[in-house]
Amino acid sequence: QVQLVESGGGLVQAGGSLRLSCAASGRIFSSYAMGWFRQAPGKEREFVATISRSGGRTTYQDSVKGRFTISRDNAKNTVSLQMDSLKPEDTAVYYCAAVLVRGSDYAPPRPYQYDYWGQGTQVTVSS
Repeated sequence: QVQLVESGGGLVQAGGSLRLSCAASGRIFSSYAMGWFRQAPGKEREFVATISRSGGRTTYQDSVKGRFTISRDNAKNTVSLQMDSLKPEDTAVYYCAAVLVRGSDYAPPRPYQYDYWGQGTQVTVSS
């Protein structure tokens, strides 16, 4: 069982930056692939970025490549999302998610593939 708590959301002007953090409970955090997903009003939850158990593999949605960076610290049980050059279309509730992965250093990209979710943190980018 993993419990996830996000922090770091807020209101920022276009072009600004925010850093989201997700703190995970549990003793085997390094066994979980982690992901950041977001959901805007009236839209489905979508993949933003994922990171493998070791941190050696990361994937990004095309619209955030070069602007967002996902990272993890397995010693501190945290995963972060650094968001730079923010745009109004990045406005959404951002969720941290975790899934237990055995035997590979892989992080799945689909929301339904994740078993544990945080409560979400609001990110609003004004134009």
